[in-house]
This record gives sequence, structure tokens and C-alpha cells, in this order.
Amino acid sequence: MSVDERVPVAAQTVSPPVPARRQTPGPARAVVVLAPLALTIALGLWGIRRKNTMWGDESVTYQLAHRDLSQIWLTAQHVDLVHALYYAVMHEIFGLFGGGLLTLRLPSVLAMSVAASGVGLLALRLAGPRAGLVAGLVFPLLPQVQKYAQEGRSYAMVCALLTWATYALVVSVPHRARWRWAVYGSTMLLACLLHEFAVLALVAHGVTLVVSRVPRPVLRAWSVAAAGVVAGLLPLAICSAGQSEQVSWIGGPVRPGYFLVVAVVGVACALAPLRVRGPVRLSALAVPILALPGLLLLIASLVKPLFVDRYVLYSNIGVALLLGAWMDYLLRRQRSSRYVWIAAVAVLAALLQPSLSLRTPQSRSNDVTAIGATIRKEGRPGDGLLYLSGQHRILTAANPEDTRFLTDLALAQDPVSSNTLAGVEFPAQEIAARMLEFDRIVVVRAAGTHSTNPQEEAKTNTLRCHFHAHTTTQTGGARITVYIQNHDHGPSPKKTSRIQQPQASKQGGR
Repeated sequence: MSVDERVPVAAQTVSPPVPARRQTPGPARAVVVLAPLALTIALGLWGIRRKNTMWGDESVTYQLAHRDLSQIWLTAQHVDLVHALYYAVMHEIFGLFGGGLLTLRLPSVLAMSVAASGVGLLALRLAGPRAGLVAGLVFPLLPQVQKYAQEGRSYAMVCALLTWATYALVVSVPHRARWRWAVYGSTMLLACLLHEFAVLALVAHGVTLVVSRVPRPVLRAWSVAAAGVVAGLLPLAICSAGQSEQVSWIGGPVRPGYFLVVAVVGVACALAPLRVRGPVRLSALAVPILALPGLLLLIASLVKPLFVDRYVLYSNIGVALLLGAWMDYLLRRQRSSRYVWIAAVAVLAALLQPSLSLRTPQSRSNDVTAIGATIRKEGRPGDGLLYLSGQHRILTAANPEDTRFLTDLALAQDPVSSNTLAGVEFPAQEIAARMLEFDRIVVVRAAGTHSTNPQEEAKTNTLRCHFHAHTTTQTGGARITVYIQNHDHGPSPKKTSRIQQPQASKQGGR
């Protein structure tokens, strides 16, 4: 009997091939969206009150958002036109939810959370699910993102709008539908109307499309959308150019170190062989939005200082995308995965101290709550009050109770009724005369622009010639000094009853 005949028939039957095991799918789209959203909200709510303190720029938001929409518009004719839309938005939010400290900052927390989800979706589309999840989780951990997620200013909203405008751009490239380009253009325009320097991201998007060598119809569609954005922004840009004194305080690049560090880190990540999915490469999108806006502002600063780190907050979108794709690349190399997790833990440990310090009052350049409390402590009912310069009146305007029993010696018309930020002051001669009628004057000095107009000269000359410093307290980024009048050449009668504090407007209150 042959060997074949001795083998049972069943044994000769060929087993069907075992189906190939499918690769475990990455995180679902919902996880890529929800995980960064939840982490950003958690970090945003952590220490959001900063011990119930407020800094100067937030104080401006607080004051203007409590005014009527007509008053906001009239004020914007004189100052801060670039933020007028943001103040109007916050006015409506205050009207719906009340005008407290949490209401001031929660919109920024929510906006940054939406931005984090957008970053995750961008990386998912360009480099895969794992890159999307990592990029979305890295974004809210970045120190600058944590900082401005807790501030009552427009920068988080601008960042969110630019994130989703960038996503609309990426989606529009393969589909080419007109409505998609309309969504892209309108989102970009809204971001630019909230802050003019968002238009620099438009330049980055153009470079991305050129580098990606997209078809000419796509370039034409983007050009039309970009032209619409520029045309819509142009009236605001022309009008706000007359308010250039608003940025006169910028003596040079403000905190460029962070931008330069993340730009170097991002470019280094882009050198790795990152995944490519679709017509737009992740590195071609992320590097321009990370580096170009900041570099353009730094170059412009050679002529006129304009660089402030928060003006290009949205550059963090680029570094988060690159870090997410780079970590995905490392995790694909099985041999190095252990070192990736060790590095991730080390980075988280390094971020702990900055995260803690950002939630303290000292993390901001000034603290209007501490300034007001010191004035209330050092001043006595009936004392005079003087600001050097008058622009710093905004530091105490958020809480009028702090200066209620003091007489503002230079104020002729309050900020609300004059549709200004700091009010209108008396002529120099009258300010000097009013000062001499008080034995004690509480003087507020703060860092920033110091005017050299006749009113300021009258204040300083009168203090130098007729008063001497009694006590000085440094607090919240300001110096509060109590001056006592000299009586060597005869007493100056104190006539507080003759000087009336300008009547506060009934509009724009808390």
C-alpha cells in the first residue's frame, strides 16, 4: 500500500486559510474630539478664579462689556476699536449669565476647548487617529494655552476660530465645494474681526497650499476667499490705524522666548518621516502656522515694535500638530515606544510647576484687585486721589467701592459718560489748584506708558514742590504712595466741600 493510500482521507483535506487578523482600530473620531475637550475644560476650570483677582486687560473687558452696545461703539471710536466686537460679544454673555468673574473667563475656557477638539480632528485627518488623539491632548497642556484659556480676553476665541478655519481649509482642498470655501472665508473673517493679527494666519494658509502643490482651481478658490477676508477686514484696519497709540507701550518684542522655543521644537519634529494622508501634508500645514505669523511680527518690529506673544497664540496649533504626529511616528517604531512614554512622563512632570504658577495672581503683570484693596487701606475718607498717568484710572474702575470715599482730583468727566476708558481730565492749572486744597493725596503709579502731557507735568511738579511722600506700598504691579502737603510756607486750607467728585454714570454698572 502506498503512503498516500495509508493516510486517511480526512487528513488529506486542506484546512481553509485562517483569515488575517485585522489591525486594532485606533481611537474613534468621538474620542479624538471628546478627550481633548474634556481635558481642556478640566485644566481651564482648575484655579480659574486666581484667588478672585483680575489683571488690567481683563479689567478693561469687564468695564466695557458692562456698558450698553451703543456706548461700546462710541468708546471704540476713540480707543480699542480692534476689540470692539469682542466687547460686544461679552456684553451679550454678561446679559445672559451675569457679569461675574467666572462669566468673564468661562467663554475663553470653552473656546480653547473647542480649539483642542479642532486640533485633534486636524491631526486625525492628516496623520491618523493616534496622532489626532495625542495632538489634541498635547494642545491644552502647552503653558501659553493654559494661560490664555483663563483670561477674559479675545485670544482664546481667535485661536478656536482659526483652528476650525484651518480644518475647513484642509477639508475644502479635495472637495472644492463652494460652500466649504465660504465657511472657510467667513470663519477666517470673524477671527480677524476679533483681532486683526489673525490675518497673518491667512499668509500661512497660502504658503501651505503652494508648498502642497494643490491644483490651480483650489488656489483660485482660496484666493477668492482670502480676498474676501482682506476686504472685510480693511475698514477695521484703516480705522484702527488711527489708534496706534494703543500699542505704543510695546518697547520691543514681548516674551518672544516661548515662541522661539516652540518654533524650534516644531521644526525639529517636522524633520521626522511623519505620516501623509491626503493632498495636504501635516508638516506643510503646521510649520507655516507655527512659524510665519510670529516671524512676520518680529520682522515688523524692526520698524515698529508689534510682537506680543499672545497676538500669535494660535501658533500653538502648529506645534501641537507636529508633536502629535512625531509621537505617533515614534510609537510606530516598537523599539522606542518605552522611551516615548518615559519622555512623556518627564514632560508632564516639567509642566507641573508652570501650570501651578499660572494659576496665581503673580503670574500676571498686574493685579487690579490688590491695587484697589491697597488704596482702600491706605486712603482715608476725604483724601484726594491721583493717577500718574491718568490712563491708569482703568486699574480701579472695575470696583468703584475701592475709591468711593476719595476725590479724584484730575477727573472732569467719568469714563462712561465721556465714552472713554479712563475719563477726561481737567486742564493742568486746575488740577494743580485742586491738589493744593488737600492735605493728603493717594497717588497711584503703575508700569506702562507714562504720558508727558501738561496735565501729567502739573501733577508731578505740584507733588514735588508742595508735598512729601509719607508711605509707599508696592502691590499688584503698582506703587501706592500717600503724599502729605508741606506747610512750611503757610497752611493751605483744605476745602473738600468745594470739590465734588464727578457724578458717576448710571449706565454700564455691574
